Amino acid sequence: MNRPLKIILRFFLRIATVFFSIVVLYVLFAFLFSAIPVNKNFQEDKTSGIDIYLLSNGVHTDLVLPIRNRYKDWSDVIPVDHTISKDSLMKYIAFGWGDKNFYLETPTWADLKFSTAFNALFFLSTSAMHVTFYKHMSAEEYCKKISISAEQYKRMVHYIESSFQKTSEGDFILIKNLSYGNDDCFYDAKGTFNLFYTCNTWTNEGLKQSGLRASLWTPFESALLNHYNDK
Repeated sequence: MNRPLKIILRFFLRIATVFFSIVVLYVLFAFLFSAIPVNKNFQEDKTSGIDIYLLSNGVHTDLVLPIRNRYKDWSDVIPVDHTISKDSLMKYIAFGWGDKNFYLETPTWADLKFSTAFNALFFLSTSAMHVTFYKHMSAEEYCKKISISAEQYKRMVHYIESSFQKTSEGDFILIKNLSYGNDDCFYDAKGTFNLFYTCNTWTNEGLKQSGLRASLWTPFESALLNHYNDK
């Protein structure tokens, strides 16, 4: 083998070694920090609490709240008329933060492109909020009901609201002509999706800031559900 070829091979080998090391360290720290609980003394308010839900599709998590109660009427800022169904009988509203281009270009995993994933992971895209309306919610393996106090609920509402981009008039910015089904819609959001701040990291931060059980940091949906697997 000639010398120039050896130099090139050594260069790519070093690059591959560095990349592999970064991946291993990322996964290692992700599992480590996911296992460190915060707000571990959180106790549900099962007598007079407000029921919210932590919903997973196996990869991505949403925070699900009542559409309206004495503390917040989400229909004032996110009307169900923004959905195709315009179904006024909806009772719950789910919020899922994520990469805007991923939402736009990847309605199913079969549609995932390398460029979309690369841009999402390396700070090269903007974010969006996926909002889905539901008539019913029930606790199950991938849907955890959590009963929280009024103060915790108000903190969660503030966290979610502060994640939306707004017009100068204070209105949420609807992304027109985009939905996955009849009962959802998308809005422009704040922040940038990346390796260290994923959709599940956003959900985890919402739980943390509201005083609920969560991980110190996690990119994984399973870590979030594990905090409520005793339910």
